[in-house]
Amino acid sequence: MTVKIYGSPMSRVSRVMWCARELNVPFEHVDVAWEDSKKPDFLAVNPNGKFPGFSDGDLKLFESLAINMYLAKKYGTGGLYPAKLEDEAAVFQWTLWAATEVEPLVMPALLVQLGYSKDEAGAKAAADKLPPVLKVLDGYLSDRQWLVGNSFTVADLNVATVVSLTHYGKVDISYVPNVVAWLGRCLARPARSPKAA
Repeated sequence: MTVKIYGSPMSRVSRVMWCARELNVPFEHVDVAWEDSKKPDFLAVNPNGKFPGFSDGDLKLFESLAINMYLAKKYGTGGLYPAKLEDEAAVFQWTLWAATEVEPLVMPALLVQLGYSKDEAGAKAAADKLPPVLKVLDGYLSDRQWLVGNSFTVADLNVATVVSLTHYGKVDISYVPNVVAWLGRCLARPARSPKAA
């Protein structure tokens, strides 16, 4: 086994483990306590001192969404990772969209719910900017089941892990029914559960 995923499973580490399970890639989960993320052993894997850390043999990576694209391309091209250049571009598009357009608007509410922030007004102000963003995705999903092609791909996995933060942050997204239905399809996948490992 060469793939190692480092960090608390109650973090973005869960995204990477889900991706590995989708691909049936054996991996070792190295549970790292939050307070140990700035220690030299972990910094040698991820110099940012944030979860996740990742290694595949001699390769070390950070940033969960990028790790997922690497895993999917290496172990799932033609399946979880599309083979066509145009579809690969769509994977990049939706992944970057989720990271830059959605996550910054949802994270403040999540941090309030987890007790890491008391800025409820700031969280609400960020969440109030979310509807036009998610309506882009809702419109796109009006006549399709998945983001790229006709099957679940790493684009769906990456975007779903970001959009699902609305649930944990208690941000209502009922105004985008296509997104809600798509998210339900994504989160119902057996590989999402740790029991699939």
